[in-house]
Amino acid sequence: MDNQQYFMGYRRPDGKVGVRNHVLILPTITCATQAAQQVTQLVHGTVSFIHQHGCTQVGVDYDQTFRTYVGVGLNPNVYGVIVLGLGCETHQARSVAEEIAKSGKPVETVSIQENGGTLQTIANAAKIAAKMVQDASAIMREPCHVSELIVGTECGGSDACSGLSANPAVGYVSDLLVKAGGTAILAETTELIGAEHLLANRAVDDRTVERVYEKIKQAEGRALMMGIDIRTGNPTPGNIAGGLSSLEEKSLGAATKSGTSPLQELIDYAETPTKKGLVWMDTPGQDIEQLTGMVAGGAQVVLFTTGRGTPTGSPIAPVIKISTNTPMFNSMRENMDLNAGTIIEGRETVQSVGQSIFEEIKSVSSGKLTKSEILKQNDFGIWRIGPTF
Repeated sequence: MDNQQYFMGYRRPDGKVGVRNHVLILPTITCATQAAQQVTQLVHGTVSFIHQHGCTQVGVDYDQTFRTYVGVGLNPNVYGVIVLGLGCETHQARSVAEEIAKSGKPVETVSIQENGGTLQTIANAAKIAAKMVQDASAIMREPCHVSELIVGTECGGSDACSGLSANPAVGYVSDLLVKAGGTAILAETTELIGAEHLLANRAVDDRTVERVYEKIKQAEGRALMMGIDIRTGNPTPGNIAGGLSSLEEKSLGAATKSGTSPLQELIDYAETPTKKGLVWMDTPGQDIEQLTGMVAGGAQVVLFTTGRGTPTGSPIAPVIKISTNTPMFNSMRENMDLNAGTIIEGRETVQSVGQSIFEEIKSVSSGKLTKSEILKQNDFGIWRIGPTF
């Protein structure tokens, strides 16, 4: 066995592999998020999140939120799920639970209205969670090949160094992972505007080429509907302060996270890749929403590069934060896991830093905690594509 290509993970009933062993308290409606938080405070080993979704949503917006709930519950890092609902919401807890249960993992539902209020709901959910956590603790890690990993990639708070250091290093990792048989997700459609032709040229078929230009056109169209030409509306003030002059410059740097591998497919937000290799997920550029989408699509680990600095993390997947420059790394050591600023300084190469990131993925996948996990940075947000009714 080539130990360089293995990590220690948790094998799930559906054959997938997790790098964490969470019991998820999944609130399907914003009204249930506080009760879910109370359960996590009572029961060690549980995770949850705050959000503002789950009711008065219709059509494709309803479908996307539902897909995200289910995808988060199906993520291999989750051992079991308690779906916590109010009772009268649009996104019914039982419907979400039924879809998650198809994976074979333990799933229970609890309703605030059926339990006669918040306090009894918390008590009942906590009892179920305590048993589920104990059962989860009996599951042992086992050797798993890196080909079973889906690694999400994103950049937030970019600067002039992003496209020269951390992003190319992540691209090198993406190629290593693809070569090993794994899957890398490229996201942030709005931050690929101006670089779409480079990815289209690497698409494996005509349909993927069509979807590349289709999704870019849709992203620009959404901005135009609000009277904004996104090509002049970006970068954000922080990006400008960091030395980026235009959206195209930012996009060319962001695209380097994809490496050089062929683009296998372009999937919708929170969808699970159907192919191995490099996959583009259509997400917004907003850090939390795109992170949630990739996790709902099955990403067990996320690589997050930043030049300006951000504490962003996920309740489900460990997020490895990679600094693009050394001054920021030194000033935000409590949030940063790795420093790619050594590339700018000439002390390391893209390849050597990329290899270090690849090794970090295996360490984190085997149980090493990231800075965002240690600081309980459990960020969660769903990309809404419709109005609230």
